Amino acid sequence: MSADSHSHDQKTSPRKLFYLALGSVGVVYGDIGTSPLYAFREALRPVAADGLTRSEVISVVSLMIWALTIIVTIKYVLLLLRADNEGEGGTLSLLALLLKTANGHTAMLMMLGLVGAALFLGDAMITPALSVLSAVEGLKLVAPSLTSYIVPISVAILAVLFAFQSRGTGTMARYFGPITALWFIVIAIVGISHISDDFGILAAFNPYYAVNFLMNEGFFGVIVLGAVFLTLTGAEALYADLGHFGRRPIQWAWFVLVFPALTLNYLGQGALVLGNPQAMSDPFYLMFPKWALLPAVILATAATIIASQAVITGAFSLIRQAINLGYLPRMEILFTSETNTGQIFVPSVNLVLFLGVIFLVITFGSSDSLSTAYGISVTGAMVVTSIMTFEFVRARWNWSVLTATAVLAPLFTLELIFLGANLIKIYDGGYIPVLIATTFVVIMWTWRRGSALLMEKTRHTDIPLASFISSIERKSDHSPAHVPGTAIFLTSDPESAPAALLHNLKHNHVLHDKNVILTIRTVNKPRVPNADRYKVEQISERFSRVELLFGFMESQNVSQALATLRKTGLKFDIMSTSFYLGRRKLVPDAKSGMPYWQDRLYIALANAAANPSDYFRLPANRVVELGSHVII
Repeated sequence: MSADSHSHDQKTSPRKLFYLALGSVGVVYGDIGTSPLYAFREALRPVAADGLTRSEVISVVSLMIWALTIIVTIKYVLLLLRADNEGEGGTLSLLALLLKTANGHTAMLMMLGLVGAALFLGDAMITPALSVLSAVEGLKLVAPSLTSYIVPISVAILAVLFAFQSRGTGTMARYFGPITALWFIVIAIVGISHISDDFGILAAFNPYYAVNFLMNEGFFGVIVLGAVFLTLTGAEALYADLGHFGRRPIQWAWFVLVFPALTLNYLGQGALVLGNPQAMSDPFYLMFPKWALLPAVILATAATIIASQAVITGAFSLIRQAINLGYLPRMEILFTSETNTGQIFVPSVNLVLFLGVIFLVITFGSSDSLSTAYGISVTGAMVVTSIMTFEFVRARWNWSVLTATAVLAPLFTLELIFLGANLIKIYDGGYIPVLIATTFVVIMWTWRRGSALLMEKTRHTDIPLASFISSIERKSDHSPAHVPGTAIFLTSDPESAPAALLHNLKHNHVLHDKNVILTIRTVNKPRVPNADRYKVEQISERFSRVELLFGFMESQNVSQALATLRKTGLKFDIMSTSFYLGRRKLVPDAKSGMPYWQDRLYIALANAAANPSDYFRLPANRVVELGSHVII
């Protein structure tokens, strides 16, 4: 599915557009599509304490419809889907694009990008917990005796979901679109069937009700707004999954199916409550006739599993981007599809997400309790994206400050109000996403800062490569012995002699016939064409310098890249080639550039990093590692 969104948009036939739009319904809209399970119920809760009025019910539905219109339709579907980095979307993709043109704002942009990415990872923990819990809770109405088993059933479903991640989503993904499309059709039909309960609900299309409610309800209005925001969960996935489907299929899916279905369902829930105020206890499931309740619970559970899957897959992709951009240490990444490089499995991230999700389900125990924790991560990510979009439209689309402010200020103001409404819930569980996001920000910031300090420290002791080669190639009694074959030395600094080369000479006193100084660099674009992947420079008869360029969405398969490079003229036999890697033993120093706790965290992250030979797909029996001590 991964492809440049521009190529999608220019070459897509109506048939292909249909299938891409159907696929996007499952992957992109699963999360926002399961919001009707709990959003309206939670929004009514604060105002129902002193009895519901007709105006309040209509106003809440109006708030939901206009929130979907302004934030999802205008900001994401019409504006942000155009802000792509060569077809790819998402916070880190946008960050990589902005760093190309950053004028003195680099540190601020990087911090914004890290916060946005961390909030998305917090969302990736809460979404599966809340979605699956809210679906399984429908069993209360089908069989009240099963109420005490809701949490164990939810845990079992989530355990199976995370266990299946290693097998890849390819086989399941082909059913995602049709099942989720069926879900949207069902919620639209059941919504239409109840609008006739009270046609007065159609007044919700008038924004007057939404604005008047907020102006007159005061503090209660803010609390309701925090719950209304649950209708927008999953909007960030629209942008993050841009590279998988392209802009037009995602837009078509929204306008033709998703937006109408959500609007009709919220209108139906509102009309049901207007006609029968008792139904506010669970308006979604109470819209279904008794005979359809169990099928509805089963379909809802399937839809929430798909929604969870989409967020988990998004977390894997985001982690790979963060690794390639230098914000996280190398981790083991497994590819679950031979044809689609976007289908990956990151075991360590899968385990962390699983433990976090299960902890949330067991700790909160119900979707009512967990929904209070939900909004902060999503609103926070939206505010961050809006700030970065302001910079994007000025730097890349050449909008004036006045134009950018006129377009984005109303959206930004609305999102800030939503964020404020959710921050009120900080003591009722809202601290959970804040803690999760803070942890991820500290980890990413520590890795980035520690790596920069480490490079700075080792640079003082580095020997310039040019002077090293001229001295080593002078004939003298102390010249090292020459051995046949090729030695490839991996280094992050192509201008200095690699530590592994110096150690090899010091301990083994040999120099190979051919020596390649290899640097692997990630560029600020999703993918690099094969023609631009290599930079080869012949330094001397024995030494050459090779730079391999990869995009941040690509797997860094060095063996495959070198095999292609051989065809272009660099002569070496892989069976007589040795790869030399430097392995550093890091020792903390309280007087270094980072606090002692951060030193310890950086060292722990470095020790947990995947072996470079595995990460770069080097032939296992051709790798030699040489160690050194470095004080940081």
